[in-house]
Amino acid sequence: MATSTARILVFGATGNVGGALVRRLAAGGADVRVRAMVRTPRSADLPDGVEVVRGDLTDLDSVRAALRDVDRVFLVWPLGGGELTRAVVDLITARVRRIVYLSAIGVRDDGAPAPDPILQFHTDIEQAVRASDVEWTLLRSGGMATNTLGWAQQVRERSTVSWIYGDGGRALVHEADLAEVAEIALLTDRLVGAAPEITGPSVLTQKEQARAIGSAIGRTVTWEELPTEEVREVLISTGWSAATADGVLQAWASTIDRPEAPTPDFAAVTGATGRTFEQWAADHAEDFR
Repeated sequence: MATSTARILVFGATGNVGGALVRRLAAGGADVRVRAMVRTPRSADLPDGVEVVRGDLTDLDSVRAALRDVDRVFLVWPLGGGELTRAVVDLITARVRRIVYLSAIGVRDDGAPAPDPILQFHTDIEQAVRASDVEWTLLRSGGMATNTLGWAQQVRERSTVSWIYGDGGRALVHEADLAEVAEIALLTDRLVGAAPEITGPSVLTQKEQARAIGSAIGRTVTWEELPTEEVREVLISTGWSAATADGVLQAWASTIDRPEAPTPDFAAVTGATGRTFEQWAADHAEDFR
């Protein structure tokens, strides 16, 4: 893919998308040097040939050190914004030629205010990246299939998913699809200045997702609908602000009447059909057994 050695720094390299990207880059055979910034290098378990450095996005000195001698960055940012976020983005864009940022569907190109705090956070980062002088790709993800890993303990212990909005539908995306598009964005010029919206190929309700997980593990997995207020209290107890919890709950509720529809962007970029949720469930069956 690359015509000269690409020197790539991957943030979030032990996460779902970042980890899948590092594995693709390490196995791809292209002339690529990959560096992964992680909090605990000893337990990172990344492929041979990947340079692993210790760091954290909240530590500007570690970010600065990790950026040394790289020219491209894949950025995943945990939720939470403020002045530190802008400082990190400015630090990155001042030192590299290209940035690929994992954003979210729902962010508008014009930077208009977002309907919930999470989308607003992504909007702020997108606008900071756009305002820089670097080449950029804003990789906007739909709902991620890996979010259903939050059901794993329930499925293992009770073969039941207890959650809200079981009739809400989304075209959940496999992390491998996001990594595939990210690799193209990093190693070719095809997506410079683009904001592809990547989803899975088909809509499933959450009840159908639970059934698909059951099929993958050879058990019947049932759905138990919880009261919305109960889940709101749980979200707040885990550290979410009331405003964030309310905004996210409203967004989730909207998927009942307006399911998140598949987009054509993955096929347009790769020439292939996206991986289905059923395939994702099979790939992650051991997480639910």
